[in-house]
Amino acid sequence: MTAVVSFCCLCILLVVGKILRMRFTIFQRLYLPSSVIGGAVGLLIASFGGNRLPPDWHAGWNQIPAFLINIVFAALFLGITTPGFKKIWRVAAPQFCYGQIVAWGQYVVGTLLVILLLKPLFGVNSAFGALIEVGFEGGHGTVAGLSNTFRELNWPEGKDLGFTVATVGMISGVVIGMWLINLAVRFGWVKNIRSFADQSPAERRGLHPADAQPSAGKQTVSADSIDSLALHTAIIGLAVTIGFVIKELLALLNHISPPAIQDLKFLESFPLFPLCMIGGLLLQKMFTVCKIDYLIDHGLMQRLAGTALDFLVVAAVASIQLEFVAAYWQPLAILSAAGIAWNVFGILYLAPRILPDAWFERGIAEFGQSTGVTATGLLLLRTVDPESKTVAAEAFGYKQLLHEPIMGGGIWTSLAVPLLICHGSTLVLTISAAAVGGWLLFWKLYLSRTGNT
Repeated sequence: MTAVVSFCCLCILLVVGKILRMRFTIFQRLYLPSSVIGGAVGLLIASFGGNRLPPDWHAGWNQIPAFLINIVFAALFLGITTPGFKKIWRVAAPQFCYGQIVAWGQYVVGTLLVILLLKPLFGVNSAFGALIEVGFEGGHGTVAGLSNTFRELNWPEGKDLGFTVATVGMISGVVIGMWLINLAVRFGWVKNIRSFADQSPAERRGLHPADAQPSAGKQTVSADSIDSLALHTAIIGLAVTIGFVIKELLALLNHISPPAIQDLKFLESFPLFPLCMIGGLLLQKMFTVCKIDYLIDHGLMQRLAGTALDFLVVAAVASIQLEFVAAYWQPLAILSAAGIAWNVFGILYLAPRILPDAWFERGIAEFGQSTGVTATGLLLLRTVDPESKTVAAEAFGYKQLLHEPIMGGGIWTSLAVPLLICHGSTLVLTISAAAVGGWLLFWKLYLSRTGNT
């Protein structure tokens, strides 16, 4: 019965979040997802009145995000027909360069703050410097995926601090993003703006009109053999299985590695979710080679990933341990403010120089992702370019194919936390600063000369 009660309460919070989103204009203007609102309601109940409810009403919520993020990442590239690399590179090279500079720069800002201010004053863990990129660029899902890593490396509070930074990032990404859009309108940087006032009442409430509801996906198989949704869920499960096998192989490799490699601890503490993304890529390639890729519909995969992400966020926000947040509120505030300042500097100073045509449209999408999540970036982009008249949407989409395997939950995000905890901030700062410098050189010596900027 514990699991039933816990699941029912989680569903109630998600529905309550949607109702509040529909009823209150402030939530609509902030474009807050229902999952964040519902999670905040659950957090308030747990903190100030949870002792009056059955003891198992939120049992297991803190474990749900770490599992669901595997589904989100496994489905990321399933059902996608990847265009040729030349086309991706031609369109997305400047976008990829800019996104990498912003993401690596978050590590530079975070680790510098830890070395110069936060560790001397507050005695924070060295991994504190990764929270900007993990929480902002990665979001709740990436934090959830790293929760086992935090625990294995004796910093369990990293999960709750990461969820807090991710929540701050999601809210500030929209609020400051909208302020930047208003600034762009004032200075004439954009012309295709679609403001909140231009939206229909249904759009503001997050609804599709009854006569214009889009399809959730295609049924690729006959239901008398297997339900299409069941098949797609099973395919995601296969991708997770491949990722799990890779993780086990990494653990085995760690045991037979030289002591110097074992001391790094990144093989045994490597999280599962980026390996699930690799599993999805391998599975998609196999389906394509076998010419049965028509069995996978990316629309259904997006719906399954979106469902997992909504439940992930509501459980993650509701299960934040406020005592950790209260204990670290000062360094958290400083770190979050520095991360936001870096992202604002990126769009106002770097974007006009690195990105070619439609620099603001392309930059605001990156700002949304690097502060909140990919959905925030797409929301801000849709506000300034509602009819996709610029190349921004295409460039941002192609860039994700190159960017996601590295940052925002990719390989480096997974390596940085163990390196910080085991070896301190200096190593990660050096690597990150070198990466920022390398991408700046790439922009100056290659993109500017080839006419891509």
